[in-house]
Amino acid sequence: MQMTIKRYFFIILGGFFLLLGLIGIFLPLLPTTPFLILTAICFNKGSEKFHSWLLNHRLLGPPILDWQKNRVIKRKFKVLATVMMLFSSFFIFTNESIPLIGKISYFILAIVLLSFIWSQKSEL
Repeated sequence: MQMTIKRYFFIILGGFFLLLGLIGIFLPLLPTTPFLILTAICFNKGSEKFHSWLLNHRLLGPPILDWQKNRVIKRKFKVLATVMMLFSSFFIFTNESIPLIGKISYFILAIVLLSFIWSQKSEL
């Protein structure tokens, strides 16, 4: 019984990260690749079926496989994440309705995520 609860937890958590990653494709606030990596980790622990689906997906699979096999985030994804986060920063920091704590939180999150992304290898 304990193993089933743990598996469901990782499936649900993986689904949450997948949703964030998919939103990140369209919303420049969220970088997609780190959320897909987290999705793969969760699905790997929760469901072989979902993990296999994700790795074999035509669009989502290749960046995850690059990460899993070689710990590589391709330069085009790094640049895309950076451009999208800079683009969203413009809207966040110029929007007067967003409180200062929200702006500071976004700035810290962006720095942490971009630091992680750019600290990883780009090519083999």
